[in-house]
Amino acid sequence: MMDGIKKRRIEIIICLLLSAASLVVYLQLINCDFVNYDDELYLTKNPHIQAGITLKSVIWAFTTGYASNWHPLTWLSHMLDFELYGLNPMGHHWTNLQLHIANTLLLFFVLQLMTGAILRSAFVSALFAIHPLHVESVAWIAERKDVLCAFFWILSMYAYVGYVRNPEKKRYYILLIILFALGLMAKPMIVTLPFVLLLLDFWPLSRFQSIIHERKINVFQAFKTLVWEKTPLFVLSAISCVITFFVQQHGGAVASIEALSLKARAANAIVSYTSYIGKMIWPLHLAVLYPLLEWNLGEVLISGLLLLLMSTLAIRTWHRHPYFSVGWLWYLGTLIPVIGLVQVGAQSMADRYTYIPLIGLFIIIAWAMPDISSKWRGRRIVLTTISGVMIILFMICSWFQVHHWKNGVTLFTHAVKLTHNNSIAYCELGHALNQHGKRDEAIIHFLRSLKINPNYAEAHYELGVTLEAQGNSTAAVRQYLETLRINPNHVKAHNGLGIILANQGNFNDSVYHYKKALQINPKYPGAYYNLGKIFSVQGKIEDAILYYQKALHYSSNMTQALYNLSWILGTCEDGNYRNGGEAVKLAEKLCKITRYKQPLALDALAAAYAETGKFDAAVLTAKKGLKLALHQGPKELALGLKKRLQLYQAKHSYRQNLCEKNES
Repeated sequence: MMDGIKKRRIEIIICLLLSAASLVVYLQLINCDFVNYDDELYLTKNPHIQAGITLKSVIWAFTTGYASNWHPLTWLSHMLDFELYGLNPMGHHWTNLQLHIANTLLLFFVLQLMTGAILRSAFVSALFAIHPLHVESVAWIAERKDVLCAFFWILSMYAYVGYVRNPEKKRYYILLIILFALGLMAKPMIVTLPFVLLLLDFWPLSRFQSIIHERKINVFQAFKTLVWEKTPLFVLSAISCVITFFVQQHGGAVASIEALSLKARAANAIVSYTSYIGKMIWPLHLAVLYPLLEWNLGEVLISGLLLLLMSTLAIRTWHRHPYFSVGWLWYLGTLIPVIGLVQVGAQSMADRYTYIPLIGLFIIIAWAMPDISSKWRGRRIVLTTISGVMIILFMICSWFQVHHWKNGVTLFTHAVKLTHNNSIAYCELGHALNQHGKRDEAIIHFLRSLKINPNYAEAHYELGVTLEAQGNSTAAVRQYLETLRINPNHVKAHNGLGIILANQGNFNDSVYHYKKALQINPKYPGAYYNLGKIFSVQGKIEDAILYYQKALHYSSNMTQALYNLSWILGTCEDGNYRNGGEAVKLAEKLCKITRYKQPLALDALAAAYAETGKFDAAVLTAKKGLKLALHQGPKELALGLKKRLQLYQAKHSYRQNLCEKNES
């Protein structure tokens, strides 16, 4: 009984230490902002996420291939976070950190359950918790899919151990299938889990040995039995692979053979395997984006020989040191979906891809260290010292690595310092600087990006956006046209060009580019909104209303469209299009989004109230809007609100007098 109590106390202490170590490294995330790389795509500029959890958004999550991925559970988690925290980055970071801590503790419990080795399991979990290569998965809000997928991965392992220990209880197997399916809906990288479960059957669960002994069959037959047992998992993996490849290819994320040859992919994969090991041992110079490189034959051969040597060692020692074989094959196998044989994106490798694979190498380290030191004097003190030093050094490295994720400027400033010829990093640094109002610096980095890759369409586009913001529309047009020369289907370039042409009064060409953008992407709300603006200026009220409504259909929280449509419906001179009730709904939604702190929104709501005859509400709302306008500006808005307030007050007084006469 005492042994059980002592063990429980040790487990509690280990869990507290693992949680504390994670918090020490990552708690600074609460002061970090969103970054411009993918966070915009996943959250800050994603209208579907910002709609919150609704029936429409849930259907979208399960049916979309947006961002070249099918991961509905990840989308739902972002929606839930938006419901809870809005666009406050602290809450989103906190969710990532909570999931990472949960993964760390779950990994400890599962390893201990399988092996019975508390301290070794704790060491593996500690490395998992604080290793610098894992910072990217935790600190990057857009990489929620990593920590969420790992959560279901480790829970699936727990369910599998329950099934192995209690084969008569089928609920564990059903739970395994459900958890695995949820993991696939978080990130398809979990497709390799059935392979890992086969490794666990060999060690530490020893199912191969048991089946061979009990059924008097050979290794091949035992292997076939255990594979057949996992058929539902392999089927789900196959379906997920097909969906993922289709979605990523349709989204343009998969590089063609012409763009990147099989020879180049294979070379990059071989070097990446050894590079990840190097970064695990010496985790310095970590960047958010590593550009694709042409590896020389010597680098490929050395990496290939190292992989061959390690694999040979794993085969030769499988009987004496099964943990080495399992850990090594875990590492090799789980990296296959992201090692670059099917090239997705423009990176040669990525730290976030190691979140699950490094567990295999951590297992090797944790079990090999005691074996190697078995005949040393004072081995416990030596092992404790070595382990403690490793953990402290990794924590220090991770703490500094997290600091680089403060915002997009710090992140990509760090990336361009560490990498060479990284056109994407220079472009993203320029984008981040532009968001911080540092346009002159941004232009310098866009030009550096284009010097490395003159045909990088996104850099031309971002340069055009920055030049337009500076008022240099002529130069901006040249950049938008260059973007479209390289990529005729660049929706935002068509839209940006349309805006400049509209501002110049060239409505015909502007409409052409907006409609061209909608031909490419019929769900692009910006083009619908801009068409609504043009038709509104031209007095084509029916068309303006139609396009504003379409913009809101695809982006229900688009504030500009809410304001313009509400204003038209509430103040339009043509009575055929006036709809006070709808105007009130739109304006109230707008005010709710802006937290009743935007004078324009309050102006629209006051006008809508007046249209429906609610002059008392119109007066109160206009007063609040005027107060904000006097404080925020501009003066023209304040003057307009003052005049309209006087009008609402006059109508309100007239109605009150009329009521009093009728009563008398």
